[in-house]
Amino acid sequence: MRVLLVTSRETKRWVIPKGNLDKGEAPHAGAAREAEEEAGVLGLVCPTSLGSYRYRKRRRNGASLMIDVEVFPLAVSQELDSWKEQSERERRWFSLPEAAAAVEEPDLRELIRSFGPSEMKAAIRRTDLLSTVAEKSKVNRMFGWFQRLLPKTGNFFDMFEAHARTVTAGADALARLLQDGNRDHIQEVIEREHDADDIIREVLRTVRETFLTPFDRGAIISLIGSMDDAIDEMQAAVQAIDLYEVTEFEQEMKDMAAIIVDASRITAEAMPLLRDLGSNGGRLHELTERLVRMESHADEIHTAGLKRAFKELGPEDALRFSVQREIYKHLERIVDAFEDVANEIDGIVVDHA
Repeated sequence: MRVLLVTSRETKRWVIPKGNLDKGEAPHAGAAREAEEEAGVLGLVCPTSLGSYRYRKRRRNGASLMIDVEVFPLAVSQELDSWKEQSERERRWFSLPEAAAAVEEPDLRELIRSFGPSEMKAAIRRTDLLSTVAEKSKVNRMFGWFQRLLPKTGNFFDMFEAHARTVTAGADALARLLQDGNRDHIQEVIEREHDADDIIREVLRTVRETFLTPFDRGAIISLIGSMDDAIDEMQAAVQAIDLYEVTEFEQEMKDMAAIIVDASRITAEAMPLLRDLGSNGGRLHELTERLVRMESHADEIHTAGLKRAFKELGPEDALRFSVQREIYKHLERIVDAFEDVANEIDGIVVDHA
């Protein structure tokens, strides 16, 4: 994972894109606009903020004021060759530790650090179940490393992490579909769901054959099942989109997709932490708390989207309204599944930390 920073116009220090909101503009939409203007990047922005930080800004009139900045994660899908403030700023990709070290504001530094997944141990290259899965489904190199996570012995933690990365790949493909409407993303989600099915079958087989498991067998099955529910609903969503030949998507749908992307990222971060519950219980609680908060936010977006669709379409175009309602239903169920993941993790922490 890498972070894009830009230089400030006057002091040339490394900062994140930021600015004032336009009248009536949602905070996350403002963040995406500033990212395009200052950094020349496009992508889906998650409407649930990571947090906020404070810094002192000097005005042109000489005043130095404390400014509160709310921070939103944006998954970059396109870097523009030219953009509004290109001549005034430099942009550069950093690793998470490098980005945290480059910025001056302590609170922003901590936000960047908290955004990243825990350092993953180097995965040993093995020919195993996931190698076959990846070869069959042509997994791209961005997610190709997950195929080395599952050893022949079938370690539960490796399988949790592999499944979480498969869910993340599916979420990214779903988000790209809602962003550009390219039908190739539908096939990618379906392939990711098949990969996840292979992994969950391996988990269930290993549960039956293993005498000592790290958690209660029921907890293992429930955790992997809740993650699998998420990617199953992703598949259901893209199949509905394909069936009804939907090519344009409402902003609320895109906002929910952005929440799904961030929820999958959080899930992927949480899985390695299960290896040491005693040390990681606090961080796991922070992550599950954020998942629950995101689910609540998604419910609000879901309600607002349905209400707007009903007002705009209603009886005049009942068929189109029904199609939109079904897509919203699947998106809501995906986020609900991530809340179930959070609940399962919390239960494991309570029982074993």
